[in-house]
Amino acid sequence: MRAIKSKYGFRFSKSLGQNFLTDKGVIDDIIDGAHINSEDLVIEIGPGIGVLTAAAAEKAGKVIAVEIDKNLMVVLADTLAEYDNIEIINENVLKMDLAELLQNEADSGRDQVKIIGNLPYYITTAIIMKLLESHIAAKSITIMMQKEVADRIKAGPGSKTYGALSVAVQYYCTVSVVADVPKDVFMPVPKVDSTVLRLDLRTKPPVELLDEGMYFRCVRAGFGQRRKTLLNSLQATGFNKERIREVLGKASIDEKRRAETLSLEEFAIISNLMTGTPERMENGNERK
Repeated sequence: MRAIKSKYGFRFSKSLGQNFLTDKGVIDDIIDGAHINSEDLVIEIGPGIGVLTAAAAEKAGKVIAVEIDKNLMVVLADTLAEYDNIEIINENVLKMDLAELLQNEADSGRDQVKIIGNLPYYITTAIIMKLLESHIAAKSITIMMQKEVADRIKAGPGSKTYGALSVAVQYYCTVSVVADVPKDVFMPVPKVDSTVLRLDLRTKPPVELLDEGMYFRCVRAGFGQRRKTLLNSLQATGFNKERIREVLGKASIDEKRRAETLSLEEFAIISNLMTGTPERMENGNERK
């Protein structure tokens, strides 16, 4: 890293949240945890100087590395010059059309996709939700993130860290911990430790829903004011208190409970009862 800084005059960007991984053991953990093989197309988000990229290229059929920092393009071209199965794209992953990219690769016979990356802390959640909500055609997402975010993602009902992010990610994926990573294996050293999670995308949702939109409407409402009881917090869905009390009664869920105690299945029961009613009562008015 010091040689690269000297050779290219590279400077770390705080605005891009750049903290580059320097420990080979952790790099190996990520590659092994992602179960990469020669049939895989690997999409790497934020390759940095290419150390994880190179390790992935040793195992994968092809690696496409998406890097937002144009100043790293010349560095990556140098550090990855010996590999003929790596493509580097200078793009913002939040703005690019990943579905189109993967479709083009699938048309070329590369349709077994795994996503890896060491994500900038400040946009970790945004990137994860973009990948999941766009129903990206990937088998798994193995990514390094701030430990606090990882704890929220894998939390279960009743935990203080359990929230809307936990429910959303667990709806789309099964979650496995690959490795806990101390902060001193990065350059520059961040203020917090990290965790690598593997998110295996489900082929079928864990709950049956009548309306996925209503499901997440209930989740967002429930956790929007998590100190409130369900009877009060769920009014943010637009339904009035009488209708919510009726739904909770049919679901056999105590109206005094809070969202952090609900399982994915209980959120599904509530949203399905709200969806399945011929007449919805919203804001006190009958909706036809």
